[in-house]
Amino acid sequence: MRSFAFCNPVHIVFGKGKIAELDRLIPEDAFVLVLMGGGSVKKNGVYDQVVQALKSRKREDFWGIEANPDYDTCMRAVERIRSEKMNFVLAVGGGSVVDAAKFIVAAACYEDGDPWDIVTGKGRIKAALSFGAVLTLAATGSEMNAGSVISRRSIGAKLPFSSDKVFPKFSILDPETTYSLPAHISACGVVDAYVHVLEQYLSHDLPAPLQDRQAEAILLTLLEEGPKVLESPEDYHVRANIMWCATQALNGLIGCGVLQDWATHMIGHELTAAFGIAHAESLAVVLPALLRERREKKEAKLVQYGRRVLGVGEAEDVAEAAVAATEVFFRKMGLGTRLSDYGIPAEATFMLGDILDNRGFRLGEDRAVNGVMIQKILGRAAEPWN
Repeated sequence: MRSFAFCNPVHIVFGKGKIAELDRLIPEDAFVLVLMGGGSVKKNGVYDQVVQALKSRKREDFWGIEANPDYDTCMRAVERIRSEKMNFVLAVGGGSVVDAAKFIVAAACYEDGDPWDIVTGKGRIKAALSFGAVLTLAATGSEMNAGSVISRRSIGAKLPFSSDKVFPKFSILDPETTYSLPAHISACGVVDAYVHVLEQYLSHDLPAPLQDRQAEAILLTLLEEGPKVLESPEDYHVRANIMWCATQALNGLIGCGVLQDWATHMIGHELTAAFGIAHAESLAVVLPALLRERREKKEAKLVQYGRRVLGVGEAEDVAEAAVAATEVFFRKMGLGTRLSDYGIPAEATFMLGDILDNRGFRLGEDRAVNGVMIQKILGRAAEPWN
């Protein structure tokens, strides 16, 4: 196992009715920008709870953060913070709103040029405003990590960044806030969390048995609870288990000291930027194709995954059975696993490998995934399902 340092300062407040804790968690003298998406938090009562909890604070609302938050929208929030001298941001929504908050609190303090440099890696984050989160969708894990993904639709880009300056000060996780989510959004959250785990688990076989077992526990729980949320969307225990899995999937713990892949995510980001499919939909398309293309490097972990998690240890070809069973799970959750499921012709994806090559990216745990291999992966994703 490689050496590592694990530091996660996020204070998690979990359970029913915990939005009221905002009164305790946010400083009394804070001028708060409440950051939100398209208005669903008004329909499900979350907004009213936030307003009540913040009634003694000076606050303003900012609506319109997109799924896959856009740079230009985020910059409008930054301008408002600067002009009105706000000093605290509260993200109320899913992972996209939390991701947007991370960029906004950093960009509001960025004085070294174009804030887009934060996302491209050209600029270093030296300071950021404080922010907290009220989570309404279990998926990205952004509520307990320092990573973010920002899109810039004007140039067709979607890029990740991270900094220890943008950890949330706190995140409130009330599973009841997820009851009203559309079934497909809930399913996407489950698949997103599942792939987060696999990106850290299905790499080279290293002597890290504890991290493997922790990852397998999350995977097994998502396999069990994921289909239940489609059948019983207001089952508190199912929602709570999924929310906690999603948080644990990407808070850094299971990735300590192990090699991590993330090629599926980077290719998926490009599919989303180019064709507008949801993040989890892109992952469900790319992951099986990538696992098949990179089978030789991942054979040992695929076999372990098949035996310990998916119960296909008696199959003639355990590695292939594991990939096939993963696809079946994604489809059971209602997501497609082929480009054709989203009307994307294979030839339209050929440029994605060149785009990533031109940015200097080499992906995968061994940095062996280049533009040529990406085209092969997407070629596999174009093959017919069964």
